[in-house]
Amino acid sequence: MTQKFDVVVIGAGPGGYVAAIKAAQLGLSTACIEKYTDKEGKLALGGTCLNVGCIPSKALLDSSWKFHEAQDGFAIHGIGHSGVTMDVPAMVGRKANIVKGLTSGVATLFKANGVTSIQGHGKLLAGKKVEVTKPDGSTEVIEAENIILASGSRPIDIPPAPVDNNVIVDSTGALEFQAVPKRLGVIGAGVIGLELGSVWSRLGAEVTVLEALDTFLIAADAAVSKEAYKTLTKQGLDIKLGARVTGSKVNGEEVVVTYTDANGEQNITFDKLIVAVGRRPVTTDLLAADSGVNIDERGFIFVDDHCTTSVPGVYAIGDVVRGMMLAHKASEEGIMVVERIKGHKTQMNYDLIPSVIYTHPEIAWVGKTEQALKAEGVEVNVGTFPFAASGRAMAANDTGGFVKVIADAKTDRVLGVHVIGPSAAELVQQGAIGMEFGTSAEDLGMMVFSHPTLSEALHEAALAVNGGAIHIANRKKR
Repeated sequence: MTQKFDVVVIGAGPGGYVAAIKAAQLGLSTACIEKYTDKEGKLALGGTCLNVGCIPSKALLDSSWKFHEAQDGFAIHGIGHSGVTMDVPAMVGRKANIVKGLTSGVATLFKANGVTSIQGHGKLLAGKKVEVTKPDGSTEVIEAENIILASGSRPIDIPPAPVDNNVIVDSTGALEFQAVPKRLGVIGAGVIGLELGSVWSRLGAEVTVLEALDTFLIAADAAVSKEAYKTLTKQGLDIKLGARVTGSKVNGEEVVVTYTDANGEQNITFDKLIVAVGRRPVTTDLLAADSGVNIDERGFIFVDDHCTTSVPGVYAIGDVVRGMMLAHKASEEGIMVVERIKGHKTQMNYDLIPSVIYTHPEIAWVGKTEQALKAEGVEVNVGTFPFAASGRAMAANDTGGFVKVIADAKTDRVLGVHVIGPSAAELVQQGAIGMEFGTSAEDLGMMVFSHPTLSEALHEAALAVNGGAIHIANRKKR
């Protein structure tokens, strides 16, 4: 007898598992299909984010920063020490334990909410049916009134540097190094490349980042990207812009990478090479030929603003659809879809999805950049406040970077908040909350911020928009 559900979700990443839990909470019979298994061969829920992405990379970033501080940042606090070492296998083991705890936590949440967890590969058939291929190769077909495709993404492979999972690795492999490579190459100066490069640089690797674009962090505000380039370079990352990789050759336990830049063809040798040039949607064998769901030439599933596909009752969310590949975007899309299935008119504000890079200092932003607004012909007022003038940042000896608030010159409505510095992600989220409710720079400036806090930097930047900052000299209006 064919199993039937109100909702079937394919994929248990941050989009899929959140959608499944929300559906069950709203009284819908729900099943979630996932095929990923851990090193022990057991089903591991949570998708890329929990298993080999957001969470494990942050664990390594935190561990490596603590090591860096122990080596170079304790003396100023009057803390003396000697012989600080890093046990890399122990660091990686800690990361694995965190991952295991979180992924098993999702399984517990499924059970608590009544979600049926199905292990296997899900494939959408015609007529809102899903074929599940089990680990033993057997198949079954289940039916649903509503189907949510949340199969996620995987690292992009490039012909000039084929991953061998030994010398040349992707982002997943870079989380599993058991020793610090002396010479580490990173292809791609995006979020993943900078975060992973930072981890191993702090532990002593000589890191070279090869970026094909001539502009660093092109999606970020120009002032932030300029500060980030200066800071990360000072920390030891050798970031080569306009460096397009054309080939690689593995010789034993090292690889010679060929790239071209403004000076012509160059060669450089690494002990390990991380390929971090982006991710692509996982839609291979996800859709039967007669499923009716349309995809574009890059493999993304076509959806409308509410994540509805070309087939009524079939939805797609997260990395398999247009927009930024971010776990929090996927989660909120999952909630939106399920609530709309229940008849609610839930909307999602795609203009206010925060972006974060967890280097140190952190880099984060929400809304539009100054250059984008000016290109649109929007007149703006800008306020910035450096963490060097923040008492809380001084106390923590973490004074690099600044907060930047951009407001419409005519209405004073905040159009962008951009931060590089301590707790940037948290400060930008404060800005996002205000922007969701149409805050003005004056509104932020009139709010009472507790002292001493890093969030006072947001307060001062908002005051500076209209020339009213207290703890820095204000720019004279022309």
